[in-house]
Amino acid sequence: MRKKTLKIVLAVSFITAGFLGPAAAHHSHSMFDLEQEITITGRVTSFVFRNPHCFLYVDVEDESGTLVNYWIEMAPIPRMIQNGVGIKTFQPGDPVTVNMHPLNDGRPGGNYITIVAADGNTYD
Repeated sequence: MRKKTLKIVLAVSFITAGFLGPAAAHHSHSMFDLEQEITITGRVTSFVFRNPHCFLYVDVEDESGTLVNYWIEMAPIPRMIQNGVGIKTFQPGDPVTVNMHPLNDGRPGGNYITIVAADGNTYD
């Protein structure tokens, strides 16, 4: 009986440890300027619906008329689904308005706060 209990405890411990590795590897939000919010409006070029985070890529025309591709980090799939976002919510060519915390280093991208989709729905 003791041997069987020990085996069960060890098995549960190894399974639990397997889930801790990915959780420990998660990054912080220090790459984003959480004190600043910017808003961009453009057209979706790609929507990546996968863990650990979903990503939205948006072409935005700058002051000179050049298209700049922004990448916007979103939440993990379970949270996106909870907020009403599905795999087909954002399609290439869709107009979107994104409110986000920009990247600290000035590259075109950030961490989303809200996104207004082509159908007028707001996702946060």
